Amino acid sequence: MIDYANLSAVAAVVRTGSFEKAAQSLNITASAVSQRVKLLEEKLGTSLVVRGQPCTATPAGNRLCRHLEDVGLLENNLRADLGALVPAGPWPTIRIAVNADSLATWFIKALAQTNELLFELIVDDQDHSADWLRKGEVAAAVTASPVAVRGCDILPLGSLRYFATATPQFVATWFADGVNEGTLQNAPSICFDKKDELQSRWIKQQTGKHFSLPVHWMPSSHAFIDGALAGLGWGMNPELLISEHLAAQTLQKLPPGTPLDTPLYWQYSRVIGKTLAPLTKAVTETARAALVQ
Repeated sequence: MIDYANLSAVAAVVRTGSFEKAAQSLNITASAVSQRVKLLEEKLGTSLVVRGQPCTATPAGNRLCRHLEDVGLLENNLRADLGALVPAGPWPTIRIAVNADSLATWFIKALAQTNELLFELIVDDQDHSADWLRKGEVAAAVTASPVAVRGCDILPLGSLRYFATATPQFVATWFADGVNEGTLQNAPSICFDKKDELQSRWIKQQTGKHFSLPVHWMPSSHAFIDGALAGLGWGMNPELLISEHLAAQTLQKLPPGTPLDTPLYWQYSRVIGKTLAPLTKAVTETARAALVQ
């Protein structure tokens, strides 16, 4: 059996990044935290915490921290069923993988509709966020994958609509001869990171081809738009973030103005589905109001 007091000490060190801060959060001494971590490591025969600045979890420690989070969520289920028979504990933390553009547009509104839950968000591309579920490192994810991860349920959310946009001056300078293979290969573009395929997909949609682009890398949804507004390049921006800029004509759609819709899905662990039900309701309702259906 796992000693949950000792495991809570490990989780506190990983969450806060130090033994001293973990001690403060648990209301015990740092030496007591160190002793509990050491006892669990000795019992399991493996290191659970990488001592450093900050302290981080080993793969085994990370998996055990996720297990402790699941236990907290399952205890919430018991409390819902048995009421006062189950004493109230600390709010459980739910780890969720979500793409940056959802986080910047509609996802926070969904989180704000829930109570007595803490969130740890892992930001990753929508085409890769389901990998976190497969590894057991998150309880839920906003993903572009329509195929449910094993052990998970899946619900459609709608599509996040993107437009290829740039400033009018940028379009006049770089696309005076129209948007075609030649001009696209010369005009600077903006990409979020190496996983970002939106620009390539839009080009494939327009030209039927894949080819390399000159690229600025900007891993921030708002910096991405700021880069376009500054005339650094063109990029695929969510309609939800640029509608005012389009109305003010500080940004314009690249001809022919065709959108690129990215379907999104909510996937969550079936084991804790009951505990996540209020969050799932908030996520689906918020998404269906904000996204293209």
